[in-house]
Amino acid sequence: MMTGQPNRPPACDTAYLAYPPQTNSQSFLQQTLYPIILKFEEIVYKVNYERKGTCFGGTLSTKEKTILNGVTGMVCPGEILAMLGPSGSGKTTLLTALGGRLAGRLSGKITYNGQPFSGSIKRRTGFVAQDDVLYPHLTVFETLLFTALLRLPKILTREEKVQHVENVIVELGLTRCKNSMIGGPLFRGISGGEKKRVSIGQEMLINPSLLLLDEPTSGLDSTTAQRILNTVKRLASGGRTVITTIHQPSSRLYHMFDKVVLLSEGCPIYYGPTATALEYFSSIGFSTSVIDNPADILLDLANGIGPDFQHATECGDKTQQDPKSVREFLISAYDNNISTRLKTELCSSDATSYNYRKETSTRSDIKPDQWCTTWWHQFKVLLLRGLRERRFDAFNRLRIFQVLSVAILAGLLWWHTPTSHIDDHCHAVFFLRVLGFLPTLQCCFHFSSRKNHANQGTVVWYVPALFLLPSQNSGRSASGARIADSIYVHSLLDGRPQT
Repeated sequence: MMTGQPNRPPACDTAYLAYPPQTNSQSFLQQTLYPIILKFEEIVYKVNYERKGTCFGGTLSTKEKTILNGVTGMVCPGEILAMLGPSGSGKTTLLTALGGRLAGRLSGKITYNGQPFSGSIKRRTGFVAQDDVLYPHLTVFETLLFTALLRLPKILTREEKVQHVENVIVELGLTRCKNSMIGGPLFRGISGGEKKRVSIGQEMLINPSLLLLDEPTSGLDSTTAQRILNTVKRLASGGRTVITTIHQPSSRLYHMFDKVVLLSEGCPIYYGPTATALEYFSSIGFSTSVIDNPADILLDLANGIGPDFQHATECGDKTQQDPKSVREFLISAYDNNISTRLKTELCSSDATSYNYRKETSTRSDIKPDQWCTTWWHQFKVLLLRGLRERRFDAFNRLRIFQVLSVAILAGLLWWHTPTSHIDDHCHAVFFLRVLGFLPTLQCCFHFSSRKNHANQGTVVWYVPALFLLPSQNSGRSASGARIADSIYVHSLLDGRPQT
C-alpha cells in the first residue's frame, strides 16, 4: 500500500533559497530543496460547546463533540494525498492540523521528517485557503511581486525576485491577465480560476516543500479545475509533498491523486492508493460499477449509502441497512483491514526516515529561525503596498475635488476674520477639526478589512505590529489631505494680534 523508501530529488547545496538562481521557470518547478515526509498517527480533535439549562436560571451544560477520530497516514515527497468526504466530515480540520494552524484539544502525533512542527517547517510550508484572500486593487503582477519582496531572502536582488515572479506567472498561465486587477465585490476583476492560481502562485514563490490546499477546485468548471490540478501535479513531481481537500472531483481529477483519505463524520474508512479504493470496498462486500465515477461511489459510502442501495429500493428489497449501520460497518472494516497494517508500515519506515532526515538536515547553512528580510525592508514594502492598494480610493478625482471645494468654501467664509471675533475663530477651528477627524474613521474599516490578510497563510511574513503601522499610514492618506486643507484655510485667516 505504501513504499518505505521515498523518491529522493537531486541533492542541493542549500535548503533555504526559495528557488535555484536560474531563469528557466521549468527547472525551478522540477526540484525542491528540502523534501518533507509527513506522518500523522491517531489524530483526534475534540471541541466543547455549551447548551442552555432546561430550568429557569439554570447553568450552562458543556457537551463534547469529536471532529476527528483516529486518522492515520503518511505522505512522501512527490505524492498527492486527497482528503475526500462529505461536508462536515473534518477534511479542512485535518488539513489545518497538518499545517500547524489548529489550536485546542488536538491529540495524536504529527511529524515532519521525524521532527515535530517548528519554525523551519512553517517557513517551508505553503497553505492555500479555500477563500482567496487578495487585495482587490492590486494587479496580478503587483500581488505576486509584493509577496516575493516580503518572503524571499534578502540575498536575492530585486531583479532576481522580479524574474522569479515572471517565471511563476508564465508557469501558472497568468500572462494574459498579468496587468489586470484582482477585483472585489464592487468591481469586476480576474476570474475565479485566475484568483485561485494567484493564491497558489503566492505559495509557489517560496518553493514550498509541503503544499496544503483547501478545496482548490471548488466553484470552478472542469477545464479550469483540470488546469489547476495539472499545475499541482507538476509541483508534486519535483519532490514536493502535496495534500489537498477535494469536493466531488470528476473522474479524471480523481485519477490524478496518488493516495486518498476517505472520512465519514471524522472517522477514516479508507486510506491508500486511489487505484485500489474500489477494489478494497468490493472485497468487504460493496460491489461497485466500473462505469461510475469512483469519487461519487466513495462519497456515497461515506454518507452510509451503498452502491446497490438504489437498485435494492427499486426492487422493493427492505433488508437494506440504514446509513448509520453502513458507516459502523465501514469503520470496523477499516480497523480490521487497514489500520493495523498501516501502523506497522509507519513503524517500519521510521529507520529509513531517520537516515533521510539526517541527510537533508545537513544541507541547511542558514538558521531556520532567522528572518529572511530586515525590519526596515518589511516596513517599506508594506507601506508601498498599502499606498498602491488604496491609490484609487484615496487619490481619485472625486476625493481631490472634495478637498479643494471644501477648502475654498471655508476660506471664503472666514476670509481675513479679525482676531477680536473669537466666536468666528472658534467656529473655523471646529469646522476644520471635524473635517480633519472624519476621514480617520475610515481607518477602523481599513483595519477590519485587513484582519484576514494579517492572518493569511502559515508562514509569518512579518511582525503583526509592523503590518499595522504601514496600513495605518496608508489609511490616513485622506487625513493628510485634510491637514493640507487646514493649512490652506488657516493662511486665509487674519490671525495676527492687534497692536
